Amino acid sequence: MTRITFESVRKSYDNVTPLHDVSFAIEPGEFFVLVGPSGSGKSTLLRMIAGLESVTAGTLRFDDTVMNDIPPRDRDVGMVFQNYALYPHLTVSENLAFPLSIRKVNKQDIISRVRDVAEMLGLGEYLDRRPRQLSGGQRQRVAVGRAIIRRPRVFLFDEPLSNLDAQLRTHMRAELRSLQRKLGVTTVYVTHDQVEAMTMSDRMAILHEGKLQQVGTADEIYDRPSNSFVAGFTGSPPMNLITDGDRLLGIRPERLVLGPASDSVPLDVEITATEFIGHEWLIHGRTRDTSIIRRAVELPPERIGDVVVWSARQADIRWL
Repeated sequence: MTRITFESVRKSYDNVTPLHDVSFAIEPGEFFVLVGPSGSGKSTLLRMIAGLESVTAGTLRFDDTVMNDIPPRDRDVGMVFQNYALYPHLTVSENLAFPLSIRKVNKQDIISRVRDVAEMLGLGEYLDRRPRQLSGGQRQRVAVGRAIIRRPRVFLFDEPLSNLDAQLRTHMRAELRSLQRKLGVTTVYVTHDQVEAMTMSDRMAILHEGKLQQVGTADEIYDRPSNSFVAGFTGSPPMNLITDGDRLLGIRPERLVLGPASDSVPLDVEITATEFIGHEWLIHGRTRDTSIIRRAVELPPERIGDVVVWSARQADIRWL
């Protein structure tokens, strides 16, 4: 298993710097997610690991080896792209075998490894089909299989589920996570979806405008965001951010209760909307100058136009 380390890594193009002095480490065998909005630098970092982007300054290491000038073919990484990048004229079997064929692997070994990977991914009955004859989820499995068949030291995933519908995306998240645990290979996964990041990762790094905002487990980042961007980016709905004089406080919607409570901070709120989303209610309100949301699992007594008191315990408030 491989440890990947970024040491003050920067990427510049002429007068543009899409990545600023990023430093963190991905531990051996970890499922590590790079997450952030479009243009945050997450795909640039992934492509640096693959060798598809050069490092302008700083150091990228695999274990103790500096990788800055190592060509992509010598990095021993398997990459799955957003569009799967399958060869349309080849069958599933031929697509899976391709990475081994170009490395002159023994034919019998290729047959054996194609069979093993197909069985692992539930593709056994589709080996003679071409990509156009497969569903989106099946094509995604073939792309994963082609990445893992040569047993690389690192797996890289560049938003591989973004083309799938919501139900299949949820299913494939669980499948990919289970497969990575089984194989134990260091895995780096890029997504713009913070829910995907929080449900799949051992740890994750949040990026914004080319700068690293926070690294941690999902619960660390959710409970203790390092700044207002992270607080507003994570959670669905995100953390309520309220100005208190010259300070900013954050309260998660599920931590707000109706009415005053002991050891709490009260807020006078005008109710502006309510939403029923199947398993809970979202109640939208407004303080003197800020829109906020409360979550409730039962039918809320608040009605649009009511002016009520919401409160949160001191322990549930984060100062940012």
